[in-house]
Amino acid sequence: MTTASPATPRINAVAARATELSKVYGQGETQVVALDRVSVDFGQSQFTAIMGPSGSGKSTLMHCVAGLDSFSSGSVRVGDTELGSLKDKQLTKLRRDKIGFIFQAFNLLPTLTALENITLPMDIAGRRPDKQWLDTVIEMVRLSDRLTHRPAQLSGGQQQRVAVARALASKPDIVFADEPTGNLDSRSGAEVLGFLRHSVRELGQTVVMVTHDPVAASYADRVIFFGDGQIVDEMYQPTAEGVLDRIKAFDTKFRTS
Repeated sequence: MTTASPATPRINAVAARATELSKVYGQGETQVVALDRVSVDFGQSQFTAIMGPSGSGKSTLMHCVAGLDSFSSGSVRVGDTELGSLKDKQLTKLRRDKIGFIFQAFNLLPTLTALENITLPMDIAGRRPDKQWLDTVIEMVRLSDRLTHRPAQLSGGQQQRVAVARALASKPDIVFADEPTGNLDSRSGAEVLGFLRHSVRELGQTVVMVTHDPVAASYADRVIFFGDGQIVDEMYQPTAEGVLDRIKAFDTKFRTS
């Protein structure tokens, strides 16, 4: 793996770690290696973007580290917890208590208000939200005047802001975002990315985002480039132009689609 930055920041603490992680589908001639012995750390209070062409393994990596998918070999740790040793109920509890999720589809319940959607995971867990933290998150995503509105009464950008607030409201150890701006216009997308970056820099959150967009990746502290199930490059303090140049420099099979 090539490290792009001459001054790679030191990671003092690790929010999640994959070690020699592999994911294989099928057998024999139909076998597909989605992840090929990938080792990577995601530092606390760091915003990491993962980029790569379709089928490169970037989403598979995120799903395995987030506990949404099983893996064939290797290990994944979220904080001090080894995911491979957990039973289904334990894994569900870890995802609910320790991990936040933001997807391209907003995944909001249409019958609930914005506030009810934000607190839903904690309501299901029987936990009271930290009111001060919740107020901080709601203010950050500028939803204070939309809390009683249902999803149908909100724009796409506002709905994704609700999804961002929901992911952050429980103070998760790490937030995983899968193409969070894919259904948004450029202005709304920039707002959501700005909120995610602010949550890292001002609130100490840890964010891992899968994206195909160099502009989205430029909001991150670090970009990991994926190809053929492996990390093929890495960049710190990225710019949109720098990310695009790096993509163009890859062999055709590593180009984003």
